[in-house]
Amino acid sequence: MPVRLRVNGSPHAVAVADDRTLAELLRDDLGLTGTKVACGEGTCGSCTVLVGDRAVLSCLTLVAACDGVEVRTVEGTGDVLERLRRAFTEEDGFQCGFCTPGQLMSAVALLEHEPAPSRERIVQAMSGNLCRCGAYEGIVHAVARAAEAASA
Repeated sequence: MPVRLRVNGSPHAVAVADDRTLAELLRDDLGLTGTKVACGEGTCGSCTVLVGDRAVLSCLTLVAACDGVEVRTVEGTGDVLERLRRAFTEEDGFQCGFCTPGQLMSAVALLEHEPAPSRERIVQAMSGNLCRCGAYEGIVHAVARAAEAASA
């Protein structure tokens, strides 16, 4: 099936099988390996990307559902993503780093919709992303720091 979409601002026209996932397209066809697939069943959040302005699990999202949309991955650019990258480093928001791309993209979705979220709202928004290293406090602090940097 033919699909046209934009990924991090670049247009792509692809022919894919009906059951091809967005994670497979990003990683295998487009070489955007920042998007990680850990569980492959939508429970860990490591494959989170933005489709339009919504955070989605790319391991469960079919490419066919992305026709005509903008997809943003951790390899993308933007002020919010740059602030979050800096804050994750400054606040030790990662350890092994495997979950970090999904964490970052979930945080981008949050801060683009709520530029000054409360701690409780950050925890809620990030709850779909598992960190097996247990860096949760650093992650919450990083998201809060990125939000504060926008208002400074």
